[in-house]
Amino acid sequence: MPRPRICRRIFSEPSVTYFKPRGVPMAGLEEVILHMDEFEAVRLKDLEGLEQEDCARRMGISQPTFHRLVTSARKKVADAISHGKALKIHGGRYRIGRP
Repeated sequence: MPRPRICRRIFSEPSVTYFKPRGVPMAGLEEVILHMDEFEAVRLKDLEGLEQEDCARRMGISQPTFHRLVTSARKKVADAISHGKALKIHGGRYRIGRP
């Protein structure tokens, strides 16, 4: 039996949670779901420019877990952009914390 996932710490929820290609009707779009913890990983690493160790510490997870999280998030974002899919930021096991 696998170990249960711990809640990841994020520091704020995004104000916009849905992105779609312009000019494509919603009915014809596939969705890619980016979990809140994946969003936070990309935000900390790529937008804030923090080192991986610092990001992991802030989120309350190990460095290897952080690496898997940010790799998964980047793959999902690349898939949505490359294949014209909608990107929905939603869900995951997280809690709002302080930096």
